[in-house]
Amino acid sequence: MNFQDWFKLFQEQILHTSLIEWLAVGFGVSEVLLAKKNSIWLYPTGIISILLVMTLLYSANLYAEIVLNVYYLVMSVYGWLIWKNQENHHHKEVQWSTRKELVIAVLISVIGFGIFYTALINLPEHFVIAKIDIFFTKSDVPIADAFVSAFAWAGMWLLAKRKIENWIFLNISNIVAIPLLFHKKLPLMACLTTFLFTVAIFGFLDWKKIINKSRLKLA
Repeated sequence: MNFQDWFKLFQEQILHTSLIEWLAVGFGVSEVLLAKKNSIWLYPTGIISILLVMTLLYSANLYAEIVLNVYYLVMSVYGWLIWKNQENHHHKEVQWSTRKELVIAVLISVIGFGIFYTALINLPEHFVIAKIDIFFTKSDVPIADAFVSAFAWAGMWLLAKRKIENWIFLNISNIVAIPLLFHKKLPLMACLTTFLFTVAIFGFLDWKKIINKSRLKLA
């Protein structure tokens, strides 16, 4: 496809984007911007975005993808509770990860990749559980799909811990997701992910400034 074809597809996707989809995108963008500012409000906005996405997936009968979003929902609630507890004790500092936390994040990425890749290449496109038809979208690029999801898992775990490396893991996921979304003919989502990639860079730099200021106060 040439640029003109991509632009036409981009226009068509914008015109056919539903209100729920726009709201999901809006809350998703707000979540990242609030995370950049180290604001606890990133979690309620993120939860709303996830619930809206799950509504869209349910209407499309994509139950397997809903399961993936359940993890994001659980981690968002988990992160919200941790951040709330920290703020109740007047502790809002972001930090570099310890060696142990980085090892755990890498393990989440590696094990998550194995789980996703195995599921993507082995699960049938359609099966029935308790008389419910389950539809699973098969991937023609399972390695890339599994990679994106696995690093996003690790990034969300680090974000819940208020660790600056969350931006690195999330952007490793984003940088692979951008060409992947173009490959799937989803230019609108690719552009959104490019925006999120850029915000994450500034998020890392802002959190680094917060850490440096905290160290100066302690000096």
